[in-house]
Parts: sequence; C-alpha cells; structure tokens
Amino acid sequence: MNTRDNDQVRARVRTAYAKVAKGADGLSVGCCGTKAGSGSLAMGYTEADLASVPEGSDLGLGCGNPQAIAAMRPGETVLDLGSGAGFDCFLAASRVGRTGRVIGVDMTPEMVSKARDNARRISATNVEFRLGEIEHLPVPDESVDVVISNCVINLSPDKGAVFREAIRVLRPGGRIAISDVVATQAIPQEVAESVEALTGCVAGAAPVDEVRALLADAGFEGIKVAPRPESGAIIAQCMPGAESFLASAIIEAQKPGGANCCGPSCCT
Repeated sequence: MNTRDNDQVRARVRTAYAKVAKGADGLSVGCCGTKAGSGSLAMGYTEADLASVPEGSDLGLGCGNPQAIAAMRPGETVLDLGSGAGFDCFLAASRVGRTGRVIGVDMTPEMVSKARDNARRISATNVEFRLGEIEHLPVPDESVDVVISNCVINLSPDKGAVFREAIRVLRPGGRIAISDVVATQAIPQEVAESVEALTGCVAGAAPVDEVRALLADAGFEGIKVAPRPESGAIIAQCMPGAESFLASAIIEAQKPGGANCCGPSCCT
C-alpha cells in the first residue's frame, strides 16, 4: 500500500466499482459486496427500508447502517460520502423530508449515473448526486448538517484528507455518522498488498487508534470509534480469516460550535 500512488489506488477502486454499477453482483473478495437485500438486512437495515428505495439502489456494498446513528431531523442537509447507487441517500431523504436536502458524492461516473437514474424514477426532488472524490468534496464550506458514509472511507488512500474535508463542509455543531471497516490487528502483508483486498474493503482498513487520531487532527471532538464484534460472522463469510484482524465499526464525532454541538467542550 505504501508504494502505490494515490491516483493509482483511486483508479483501481474506480474500475472495480464501475463494474459493480454495470451489473456485477458484488466484489470478488472482502466485506464489501454482500448480497443486496439479505446482506443489507444483516447490516441493520429493515424490510421497510428496502421497500422504500428504488429498485437497483441497494447494491449490498455496506458494512453497517449509518442511518441508525445519524439521528437525522426534518430540514437538515445530509452528505453521503461514496454514495454509490444512492441507497443511503434515498433513506436519508425520507428522514429529512421535503424541507431537507441530501447530497451524494461518488468518484465513479457509472455509479453517479445509476444513482441519478434511480432518483429520476421516483422523482426524488430533495436528492442530488455529484461526481467527485471524497478527499476533494464538491461541496461549499459549512453547508451540511450531517455527513454519513458506509464502508467507503477505508478505500481512500488519504483518510486524513477525507476527515478534513468532512469538517470543512459541516456547519458548526455538525456531526458525522459513519459505518466503516477498521483493523483490530495488523493486516497480513499478503492481504495488505492485494489489489482485490483493497477494492474489497479489506487492505485499506485503518487501525482504530489511527482513525481516532485522524479525526482529532482534523478538529473533531466527541469522537467514538466502536468496533462491532458481531460483524465478525459476516466478514468471515466474505473473506474467511479476515475476522481475526477486521471489524465493522460505528464512527461518530462532532464539529465544535453551534447549537447542536454535543462535544465535551460545548455540550449544554
């Protein structure tokens, strides 16, 4: 991983997910690429969630349910990092309502096209999808209330830049609610050097302490990174043995300031 140029890493990830957008059932290895529908139910979504989104938006690429921790409110603006075919964006749109807004950002043109088509089919007027890298978000400063992401940040070769961008676009007191894969032990070298393991959300997983440090360095507070032990069974199904050094984690933090701030320095 250290010898790979960041743009080369992004190109490999983009190529893999373009294939998924064009009709592949999932990736060949890793925790991303569980079966759509049943896989999402195992990640914490409900039958009602699946029934409420357009067909083809759930690609089974998540590792958890950021909706469950985001506590979205009507009228809020939500940003989804690595929005894929729009599954989490459509669920968020129903939570923030007509007065709210949801923005999905994805670096794969095929995914953005698929998501936009899904939005047109259900006339989702409070959702939009933008082409861009999560390390360089096409979103103005302090324009978002909530940043969500589902099994995407592990794919980034510059996670620090992702968190710096997230805090830039959040309004004071804004929050992140992320489900992602983290490393609970050192990743074996042969896995760390595997392109398939990279695009399958394995090789790029950062250690828990590193994720906490990167969030703190970006300026977040109230940081929580909580691995989910129960995720081991799902990871084992996708990549046997990986459950010994990987886990899905819930990641939460706040940007200081604002009436909604709940960090230790500003909670009221």
